[in-house]
Amino acid sequence: VQLVESGGGLVQPGGSLRLSCVGSGFIFSSYVMSWYRLAPGKEREWVATITSAGGNTNYADSIKGRFTISRDNAKEAVYLQMNSLKPDVTAVYYCNAKRALNAYWGQGTQVTVSS
Repeated sequence: VQLVESGGGLVQPGGSLRLSCVGSGFIFSSYVMSWYRLAPGKEREWVATITSAGGNTNYADSIKGRFTISRDNAKEAVYLQMNSLKPDVTAVYYCNAKRALNAYWGQGTQVTVSS
């Protein structure tokens, strides 16, 4: 089982990034996918979730309206479009796949918002 994130980087405030996470080794389309983040000195924080078929999404209040989670089951990928970025979103972003008692994590991708 693998989850591989990409798309992170350094961006100026107000900019945008699109994170991607590609899964393999499991039935991607049957898993709920989420994004979490871990900022320095803070606990891991849930960011967004999308149901297995993509019909429902949920977002943390802190990023609602600025981030959009989506998925393409044919590509076994989940995305996080991040707009109007602020320095407070600087963190390592992880994707998570969950179904029943099974949960998998990627290795993370660093997002840094700074001028």
